[in-house]
Amino acid sequence: MSERTILKLQLPTDPLWVKNVVESNIEEILTDHAFCEQKAASNAITLIVQNPNLSDLVQEMAMLVQEEMDHFKRVHDIILERGYVLGKERKDNYVNELRKFMITGGGREGQLLDRLLFSAMIEARSCERFKVMSEHINDQQLSEFYHELMISEATHYTTFIRLARKYCNNLDVERRWKEFLDHEAQVIKNYGKAESIHG
Repeated sequence: MSERTILKLQLPTDPLWVKNVVESNIEEILTDHAFCEQKAASNAITLIVQNPNLSDLVQEMAMLVQEEMDHFKRVHDIILERGYVLGKERKDNYVNELRKFMITGGGREGQLLDRLLFSAMIEARSCERFKVMSEHINDQQLSEFYHELMISEATHYTTFIRLARKYCNNLDVERRWKEFLDHEAQVIKNYGKAESIHG
């Protein structure tokens, strides 16, 4: 079963992105990746702050924060090993476009559902990008590193989907997830050309 079937993503990343963009911009990619991990940790903390009464969610997010910050440090270690320094954080336009699709009004359950599906969507695309990088990058260290992280991102994706189904069962989770997938398919058409994980 392919990652597209598992993740339900509608548009795959062109492997030429790795050859034409990633390999000639390793320093920029690593900096962007480091901040992606930091933002993922911040997102998990936000979920804890907003939902302290959902004990399973709090436990899952607490573990995820630790894992994402471990990934941040591992990326930073690679940056230092290669004689680079962590660059400045840049806006993630892909994530910002997905964020606009989230429901901001309405009930708490609907807001929680959208936050969880928004999170799952980012993890799914990151997983797919890491898979493409691991398979096509001409750099043994990064190929192995991104293969490992691909597996981790897939686990995070399933965690967010599972929590959505558990805590938002009064809503049509599957219908809303399909809407997210359809929206992401339109958004991702504009990406795959820049020196960033989602670019």
